[in-house]
Amino acid sequence: MAFTRSGAFEYLSRAHENGRLAHAYLISGPAGSGKRGLTSDLSNLVIGTKSGDVFASQPPGVYLAEPESKSRRIVIEQVRALEHALQMRSSEGRRKVAIVADADRLQPQAANAFLKTLEEPPNDSLLILLSAMPEVLPDTILSRCIAVPLAADEKAALSAEEKELVELLATAVAPAAKGVQPAYRLARGFHRLLAQMRDAIQTENAAALKREEARYKQTTDGAWLDEREDYFKALTESQYVRQRSRLVETLFFWWSDVLRASTGVKQRELPSAQKQTEILAQKLKTSEILRRIRRLEELRDHLGRNIQEALAIEVAFLSVFTF
Repeated sequence: MAFTRSGAFEYLSRAHENGRLAHAYLISGPAGSGKRGLTSDLSNLVIGTKSGDVFASQPPGVYLAEPESKSRRIVIEQVRALEHALQMRSSEGRRKVAIVADADRLQPQAANAFLKTLEEPPNDSLLILLSAMPEVLPDTILSRCIAVPLAADEKAALSAEEKELVELLATAVAPAAKGVQPAYRLARGFHRLLAQMRDAIQTENAAALKREEARYKQTTDGAWLDEREDYFKALTESQYVRQRSRLVETLFFWWSDVLRASTGVKQRELPSAQKQTEILAQKLKTSEILRRIRRLEELRDHLGRNIQEALAIEVAFLSVFTF
């Protein structure tokens, strides 16, 4: 049974007060479930600091490893640094807290190194792993952590493009969906949805710029309006990248549901597509599902590094959606 964030904190607080806090916890849940907030609350409780976001402030005694900006993976050097920090003597005898955010992004070598830390945790240390996809973590790591699954908060409704993408993905399980043609069709549909989103953002921001031009044209100099034009260009790109990321996340939700169906987990990110994801889970081995999720991770990495968008999407979809 999944906890609410407040329920999980109450459970962990009681364990702390009774001196029964375990050495390692895996806090899991979908985006928006409060994984980071709960981690901050627990970390502050353990090290005796005031409430606050430990991810932003990283107070003394709290050590963090999360995916690096370029590779979007947690590498072995980060795990080594975490291990070294945990070996240091804590101030005033307090526990030290090591946080591995997005633990499903551990590289294999890093995961193996961290497993040794889980097996022989340093004295007075608390290890907290966070993951939206705990199913992809090695069983050796899962078995050494106390699971704290969080329930999803009320999720924002899917956008029109996200709903349409879910409908497009349903075609992936059609009996005739074999070979590369379905993958090409999905890629074209994905490009079309991206174009729709960009057009809508550009139209909205162009209208906002026009309103400002009409309002201030007589009262300010041209340089200020040029700055506002640059601002709206940057805003358009930022909003597009954010909405593109949500569309890519919908792909992850789909394949996470396929993985959960394959492994017997009942939770679903896209309940409306439960039938289709279960059909796909019956067609593919778990290892094959994981391989396709890794290809999606590569797509997210490539888009984050500004690799040519159309090419990155086409290559990924051919790998992920060819059956």
